[in-house]
Amino acid sequence: MTESRGQNGTTGILLGLLAYGLFSVHDATIKWLVTELPVPEVLFFRSIAIVITCLVIGRFRLIERMLATRMKGRLLLRSVMILAAWFLFFTAARSLPLAQLLSLYFAAPLIVTMLSVPVLGERVKSGHWVAVLVGFAGVMVVTNPFGLHISLPALLVFAAAALWAYGVILMRQIARHESSLVQIFAMSLVFMLGAGGVSAFTWRMPSGRELVLLLGVSVFGGLAQFALFESARRAAASALATVEYSSLIWAFILGYAIWGDIPRPSTFAGAGLILLAGLMLIVTERLGARRLVGIPQSPT
Repeated sequence: MTESRGQNGTTGILLGLLAYGLFSVHDATIKWLVTELPVPEVLFFRSIAIVITCLVIGRFRLIERMLATRMKGRLLLRSVMILAAWFLFFTAARSLPLAQLLSLYFAAPLIVTMLSVPVLGERVKSGHWVAVLVGFAGVMVVTNPFGLHISLPALLVFAAAALWAYGVILMRQIARHESSLVQIFAMSLVFMLGAGGVSAFTWRMPSGRELVLLLGVSVFGGLAQFALFESARRAAASALATVEYSSLIWAFILGYAIWGDIPRPSTFAGAGLILLAGLMLIVTERLGARRLVGIPQSPT
């Protein structure tokens, strides 16, 4: 028995929540590491570990599929765009306060929702639009970005958000034709080559503790990518855009657990709005599934 489209959408949303939770742990570990290690070196270690894991799983069939796919151009474009987004984001993170950093970055889900109509031809449900806007309002309450001024780091973050948003659109396009393993392998291979080339000029031998953290980054990053790519196969891009807001809640939980950052009362109010957006999204998908009851499903 195959899942209905509505059930697929709910499964995709749940996978997206898992992915962004894992990404939050992954990002917190990287933030810990980059105080001592250069960003390119961290990305290089993470990427080479994922590339090796993909080759162990897929073996020669994975390489054959990479050479045969018609998606090579989009795989390369997405990988380069996400790599550029990472460099821009972490470069700006050294100069911007957390509130401004997150406020600008979380323009990405809005961009994804707007692009999903003309680029992907998706029909964005009204519930998705409301959920995205409620989630963005929650981000504004949490981060309290008033006083934001235009600066080079601010422009770098907004550029990173735009690159990430289009990367999500490309991910949705590629997921219609290629497996998650192919996407993970292609992106990690580009990251390995790009970050490896840069880290050759900034190399510092990591300590034993840092090697353990680098292994953790690789595990969490690989699992997060797999969950995200699988979610893209099941849920609309506009739905995944709202799910991305959940990572902000994880960011503040981890900030308190690791660095002792105590959230302001507004943090809890904003987190409530973000959770409300997620619930609205799930309800929208379940209502859509009910309307599809009795409609013949195409075989998958």
